Amino acid sequence: MTKILKTPLPKTSRLWASVAPEDFIDGYAVQTPLSPADAAKIGLSMPRWANALLSLRNTIVKPLGLKTDSADTGDNAIFPTTYEDDNELIIGTDDKHLNFRICLYRENQMVHMATWVHRNNLLGRVYLAVVMPFHILIVRDAMRRIASHAP
Repeated sequence: MTKILKTPLPKTSRLWASVAPEDFIDGYAVQTPLSPADAAKIGLSMPRWANALLSLRNTIVKPLGLKTDSADTGDNAIFPTTYEDDNELIIGTDDKHLNFRICLYRENQMVHMATWVHRNNLLGRVYLAVVMPFHILIVRDAMRRIASHAP
């Protein structure tokens, strides 16, 4: 089994241009021959338990006016693509409470996954604190699935 490394996103990623001093950003990496796009298809195809959490999240935040759309592509996608080339895929959205991006970046036979969050207000700070334990579980599970997949 390939080891999941907790490591910063390489500084050559385009995502760093968005990161401000108070922002949250994490980073994980696994060795894999997958492209960022293929890694995203595998890692972001969430298992049932993660989809159940997302559904619960949508039910809870809908009265607060936060985004709950779940289309796979286009303007209504929950994770629309904001940048893509052969070595990097950045997806995410801006909302009232926070702006976030998920970056998959390929460098030296490794695929890195980072999540960046800019909190826009107190709701964004509270939201991030509440979802953080689930975020860690979901990202580590995604990285395990990416690592175990051979093209």
